[in-house]
Amino acid sequence: MNKNTIITIVLVVLVIVAVVQAFQLSGMKSKVTGAASSPTTGVSSSGASSVPSNIQNLPQMVGGC
Repeated sequence: MNKNTIITIVLVVLVIVAVVQAFQLSGMKSKVTGAASSPTTGVSSSGASSVPSNIQNLPQMVGGC
């Protein structure tokens, strides 16, 4: 094969990979934007903070004096 043909094929493959990654990135961005538009604040309807059970018994100071 000619050197220019190989370079052209590699360049086309790289452009295709870049386009696919751009579509994947825009999909992830829309998912993040959708999640950010409806945040979960951790506050229940009664006004009390709802903390997950696995972090309720954490020490007050971690690594403190």
